[in-house]
Amino acid sequence: MKRISLLHRHLQWRNLTVTALQRTPEIDRTIASIQSISSNPCFSLLGICKTVSSLRKIHALLVVHGLSEDLLCETKLVSLYGSFGHVECARLMFDRIRNPDLYSWKVMIRWYFLNDSYSEIVQFYNTRLRKCLNEYDNVVFSIVLKACSELRETDEGRKLHCQIVKVGSPDSFVLTGLVDMYAKCREVEDSRRVFDEILDRNVVCWTSMIVGYVQNDCLKEGLVLFNRMREGLVEGNQYTLGSLVTACTKLGALHQGKWVHGYVIKSGFDLNSFLVTPLLDLYFKCGDIRDAFSVFDELSTIDLVSWTAMIVGYAQRGYPREALKLFTDERWKDLLPNTVTTSSVLSACAQTGSLNMGRSVHCLGIKLGSEDATFENALVDMYAKCHMIGDARYVFETVFDKDVIAWNSIISGYTQNGYAYEALELFDQMRSDSVYPDAITLVSVLSACASVGAYRVGSSLHGYAIKAGLLSGSVYVGTALLNFYAKCGDAESARVIFDEMGEKNTITWSAMIGGYGIQGDCSRSLELFGDMLKEKLEPNEVIFTTILSACSHSGMLGEGWRYFNTMCQVYNFVPSMKHYACMVDLLARAGRLEEALDFIEKIPIQPDVSLLGAFLHGCRLHSRFDLGEVAVRRMLELHPDKACYYVLMSNLYASEGRWSQANQVMELMKQRGLAKLPGWSLVDIETSNDFSPLIVASHP
Repeated sequence: MKRISLLHRHLQWRNLTVTALQRTPEIDRTIASIQSISSNPCFSLLGICKTVSSLRKIHALLVVHGLSEDLLCETKLVSLYGSFGHVECARLMFDRIRNPDLYSWKVMIRWYFLNDSYSEIVQFYNTRLRKCLNEYDNVVFSIVLKACSELRETDEGRKLHCQIVKVGSPDSFVLTGLVDMYAKCREVEDSRRVFDEILDRNVVCWTSMIVGYVQNDCLKEGLVLFNRMREGLVEGNQYTLGSLVTACTKLGALHQGKWVHGYVIKSGFDLNSFLVTPLLDLYFKCGDIRDAFSVFDELSTIDLVSWTAMIVGYAQRGYPREALKLFTDERWKDLLPNTVTTSSVLSACAQTGSLNMGRSVHCLGIKLGSEDATFENALVDMYAKCHMIGDARYVFETVFDKDVIAWNSIISGYTQNGYAYEALELFDQMRSDSVYPDAITLVSVLSACASVGAYRVGSSLHGYAIKAGLLSGSVYVGTALLNFYAKCGDAESARVIFDEMGEKNTITWSAMIGGYGIQGDCSRSLELFGDMLKEKLEPNEVIFTTILSACSHSGMLGEGWRYFNTMCQVYNFVPSMKHYACMVDLLARAGRLEEALDFIEKIPIQPDVSLLGAFLHGCRLHSRFDLGEVAVRRMLELHPDKACYYVLMSNLYASEGRWSQANQVMELMKQRGLAKLPGWSLVDIETSNDFSPLIVASHP
């Protein structure tokens, strides 16, 4: 009551002041409203409510004393329940109002909006508010338009557009909301038509249309519209410029992006999160890592957004060590990482095989409560790539709602770690859980099928890829399918896939060339390699390995040397062990064993068992066991603890019929505590099951 008394005194003073002025109808209505509020004791009581508990107590008190059925009091209660986040209670209170006025309606819809209850906004407007809205109100229209934008409700948005036109001439504020709504619903042409109707365009109107173009991948149109905006002497804001940088990034237009960056500096904009993130994204995705670091280094204040953007850029562009270094830098120890940060750091750990760091980030994520789907999928990927497939499976099993990304992570992990059969079982379980595979799923499963020769399963996936439209829309699916057929010995089907692919990358050509190489069809491998060079594509190291292997199996010694020299001298590749092994095999098969042994001694890297095995194969072919024995003894001197070299020497003696020496070598290996790992093979047999069981046969 003390507060009401003070309010009365204040109003008396105001009345005296107003009396001295010229009275108008507007002033009279304002005074009447204030007097109505001051005469209502509910407002003072409700004004002291600081919690929902106190609000409920006072609400109950007002009901008991019959003071709650005043329109202003009821509207205040609706507002207070909404402010405490109890929107359902606010709606129950609103529904008790017998004759709500426009202000009451606006209070209710506002709290729906502030709590992101977009579906309720549209329903509330359609079922209740639209019937009693007989005048233009930009607040109501703007809120409902925003709800339609977020829900991507094109039809509801069009109905509201009609209502806006029917009620009266809309202002630029509402028209801008229409521009945004149509753009977010991917109706860019309608968005542009509304934009052209706005006569007095401010920076918000222009920016909404530019952002709409960029979000709908009409990138060049967005840049052109920005030029028109400048011609109209309207300066862009940070949202305008951030969208322009994003457009340049998607176009790969580094030069234009740098111009926008210069415009930002010239205009004096501070580099906040709306500008830093797209700028870093631009430089990283366009391969300009130095300028990305310069932008980051010149920031006056490093916040979580810019720090995370830098880590994400490093991790995604193949600089995982820099990402980890930035994450562990003591200068930013006070920044608490979010889910995006930790997920990107886990990706960097996966790329570098940093298991201990990955485990630490796992613990940090649990401590920070960032165990969402993105973080969990990154954990599965990290553990799988660090060859801890058991830990990856454990994390996967703890995921409550497994989406296609989660399944892809674990299936890919099993495939990459050589557990192809388990990968196929997981794929079967994924289908049983009604999760539909995408392009990434098919690539992993086809790789598993190729490694175990599961021809029927792979062929079924071929049919699914065609039916789901994944084959025509993804070069990766086409390449994986081609590789599957090639490794299963069906080079003709692989070639059909290859010829039907609209887009081909270097890996696609490599897979097809390798497919012919597996079949020993060297002429077609070399012919396809020539076709690839005509397409102005740069060959990679894998293609040269395939070509050299094909030359070796076909006995094309001169061609093999020519391609080896081309690889080193023209394309500046540093030969790997696989390339050297191919050359040794080429020379050994051709009977040039002394030349092959001299080649082995001159290579700049330490020979391994694959290279020596290629040489010994030639020795057996040409009955030069003396040279083979010399080579093996040298390797045993260098690697006395490697069982594989003892096995090679034993096999060499056995192939010559020198069984006593072969047994002596095996006994020596046992005395030194060495053991040969058994070999194994997989055979796909026909059954009536969805997936053929794989019969594993061990070989001593």
